[in-house]
Amino acid sequence: MTITLLYLLSGITAYLLGSIPFGFLIAKTKGIDIRTVGSGNIGATNVFRSVSKKLGIITFTLDFLKGCGGAALLPLLAYQFAPDLPAGLSKDALPVFCGAFTIVGHNWTCFLGFKGGKGIATSAGMLIGLSPWSMLIALGIWIVVFVTSRYVSVASIAAAVTLGIVVWPLHLKAYGIWFPAVLTVLALLAIWKHRSNIARLRAGTESRFEFRKKGDA
Repeated sequence: MTITLLYLLSGITAYLLGSIPFGFLIAKTKGIDIRTVGSGNIGATNVFRSVSKKLGIITFTLDFLKGCGGAALLPLLAYQFAPDLPAGLSKDALPVFCGAFTIVGHNWTCFLGFKGGKGIATSAGMLIGLSPWSMLIALGIWIVVFVTSRYVSVASIAAAVTLGIVVWPLHLKAYGIWFPAVLTVLALLAIWKHRSNIARLRAGTESRFEFRKKGDA
């Protein structure tokens, strides 16, 4: 198998994995079209708020595992079909490539008219294997901002900004410019996907997170 074919097949597989709309499917088990309630987003936060806390947590976990699978499992499977590829190319680049396409699949799923989530949970799953220190730093920022503001969107944007910064000192020397550059682009993509939240924040209509919801199951 050629490198081009390997990357083509890996990218398509990663995209299809990321495209599985777990939030939509999980909400449907309760007879709810998640796209028509709350923020209209298919991600874990909207499922948590609009369906139930338990199903929101399940959605987050499955979206997180998509990112892990795209960045870790798919490259391992691909290496079985092309074990003799140059290590400098495949071993470093393929996990990032697959992880990125998994996020793209989540954000623009082919199963829902190329509309999807915002990629935070899936990005976290990708990063836990590829860049755990940047993931932990971004998570720390997310927790601090979330606890102080109670805005999930603000915490997610702050975490994305943090990621786009910390990956450079952490990875530039070891990998060169391409690795932190790709992660920075993914961070910018996450911020861009929050543009509706930014508009609501500016208008003062963004919902704060409530830790207790009456009648939640």
